[in-house]
Amino acid sequence: MWIITVYSKENTTLFEFDTEEEARNAFKKMTGNKILSEIVYFNDPCFTKITA
Repeated sequence: MWIITVYSKENTTLFEFDTEEEARNAFKKMTGNKILSEIVYFNDPCFTKITA
């Protein structure tokens, strides 16, 4: 999951995206102070131990 956090004088707004590509495209279009973050959960498939 990808999150864009946008800060303004009165508000902080979060936007969620499923893919990095759509998050980066939206990030380019947004103005103001913003942060793009990837949220990784400990049980995501990329952390599954592979045993032979």
